[in-house]
Amino acid sequence: MGKKPELTLVDLFAGCGGLSLGMENAGFTPVFVNELNEHAMETYLANRSHLVGNRPFNERKDLHCNDAHDLQGERLEELVASLSELGLCFPDLKDAKKCAKGSDLDLLAGGPPCQGFSGIGHRRSYAVDKQDIPSNQLYQRMAEIIERLRPRVFLFENVRGLLTSYWTNTRERKIWPDVRDRFKAIPGYEVRWSLVKASDYGVPQNRPRVLLVGIRTDVAVGASKILNLDLDTEDAVEANFLPRHGSHKCPDLGELLGDLVDRRVEKHFDGASYPDGDFSTPTYRLEPKVGIQEELRTTRDGKVLRKGDALSEQQYSKHSKRIVEKFGHMRKHGEIPEGAKTKKFSQRVLKKEWGNEAPNITATSMPDDYIHFAQSRTLTVREWARLQLFPDWYVFKGKRTTGGLRRAGNPREGIYDREVPKYTQIGNAVPVRLAEEVGTHFRRILEVSGAT
Repeated sequence: MGKKPELTLVDLFAGCGGLSLGMENAGFTPVFVNELNEHAMETYLANRSHLVGNRPFNERKDLHCNDAHDLQGERLEELVASLSELGLCFPDLKDAKKCAKGSDLDLLAGGPPCQGFSGIGHRRSYAVDKQDIPSNQLYQRMAEIIERLRPRVFLFENVRGLLTSYWTNTRERKIWPDVRDRFKAIPGYEVRWSLVKASDYGVPQNRPRVLLVGIRTDVAVGASKILNLDLDTEDAVEANFLPRHGSHKCPDLGELLGDLVDRRVEKHFDGASYPDGDFSTPTYRLEPKVGIQEELRTTRDGKVLRKGDALSEQQYSKHSKRIVEKFGHMRKHGEIPEGAKTKKFSQRVLKKEWGNEAPNITATSMPDDYIHFAQSRTLTVREWARLQLFPDWYVFKGKRTTGGLRRAGNPREGIYDREVPKYTQIGNAVPVRLAEEVGTHFRRILEVSGAT
């Protein structure tokens, strides 16, 4: 039997690991991960070699799973056995079904795929009812895993569109009441939910997210000094199941990205003439000047990366002259030139400073949504990752980007498999700082309850 980590996390539908990384920053240790896409899973594991049971986590195949549908029956019991070997205690299957006992797994978190719930998904779901898209039923699997593992706390997160989406195109029944009620039906938990904005937690994006929190009754009672259990509301923020706001200031984009600007590349965009092969900035050209830059340039061993040190994922798109001219006009005039307007209504130039306004952007799967505030180009993968507050040491695996159909699938034709290139992995992620603020709050609840 191994030594149980101080705070343990099971991360379902983990993507490239934004939620996990934030929770790790708050003191949680991932002991199991599930992610269907091979490249997102590759990214997740490439960044996690912490020891679990005296072996690197990314080598523990018994603690990894691709398809969440496999996590039932014998495979789920194998997971219970593997986690038990780490020093975790779980009720046996009979007691779990009776909800007679809880485990000492601290947190189970997950964001089931949202194809068809988000605005992008809605536009690309064609004529297919959302109830017929298999991934839209994965919340049921997550609830069943919670019922077996009986963690102290669980977190479900998803896009805002989940609140307004309908199961069928006839708009007869909304999806959210079914999802909410399924989690509320898990016996032995206090459940609350809120729609939060990432910008309220120090993230340089608006990025509204639905967060639903379940706290096991014994833990909730133990933490009643800070939880408002008697409020006649489902609001997780009002009930103190979630923090009201973050402890960090939201950075301006000039602060966030300014140290990555390489003036040497501008001549290539001006003439739309690019070097053969790789077109990138492979080393830092500037020293970090503000706190957020130092923070994101700090490696896992505490070293701050300086001018001349290696910089990854700072590869540029080789835009045509027409596109460069369009971007230049947008940076100068704040709008797309009349002759270049398309159906892509959302494309705009990023603001260097928010001023008196709150952040009004959301990183998506499409890198051409935004134009750099200082150069006539789209953002690099590294800059895209910084929008989500991934540190610069974080590596991403897979393709850099890919085409629309390969990225979105076509449910009408029964094509549900989707490529998840680097930009999409990042755009799909939970912002690291949002997860960290929520994780820090959960840690306090667990400490006050006496569970840790």
